[in-house]
Amino acid sequence: MTHDHSSSSGNGWEDAFDLSCRLACQQLAKISDVRQQCVRSGARYIGPNEVAIGYLNESYRIMIPDCRISLEESGAEARLRDKILILHYFTGATGTASTGKLIAFKQLSGGVSYFPAFSQRAIGPLVKNFGESPQLLRRAAAKLGGREVRYGDASVTINAFDRVPVTLVLWRGDEDVAPNGNILFDANVSDYLPTEDVTVLCETIIWQLVRSIPAA
Repeated sequence: MTHDHSSSSGNGWEDAFDLSCRLACQQLAKISDVRQQCVRSGARYIGPNEVAIGYLNESYRIMIPDCRISLEESGAEARLRDKILILHYFTGATGTASTGKLIAFKQLSGGVSYFPAFSQRAIGPLVKNFGESPQLLRRAAAKLGGREVRYGDASVTINAFDRVPVTLVLWRGDEDVAPNGNILFDANVSDYLPTEDVTVLCETIIWQLVRSIPAA
């Protein structure tokens, strides 16, 4: 389980993150065929104790079994939340092919009950920061390797992981209707990440995009 604590403090959240990371590291150590898991996840096999994996347009090294994850280029250690997402993706990847069919968050397992939190943490900030200036979304997404697609009034697809494309869609609105947005996924996303991790991943993407908006 992966929780966001960007606006929280205290040992409760820290303990939850630490526990989640320890459990994910245990799953990593249990992988019997690292090469095959690279095939399933799209990671690059370096050796039985090391793989490279793409995450938000950066390449990370995963060291097995000691569970160290760092940026391949700089060697900087991954943030704990990113580390958990990377581990969950790599250890849970099933290798199923893309369906080419897009689904909304509510169509995921438990998505209806999770949706209010997902909307507040991901869709709300997307619309608030880009709804009236969709060209900023295109520019910001390019920094994460995003590409323009044809949905709504403006939309981009970002490959968060090799097998997890995330599509952000905006509608500008007008004098009668406020701007709106949505976030879509390939129908196989649950074969790579649990629903709660999808929320954290989308929140991470949105705030990376917001941070890249040029200052006025």
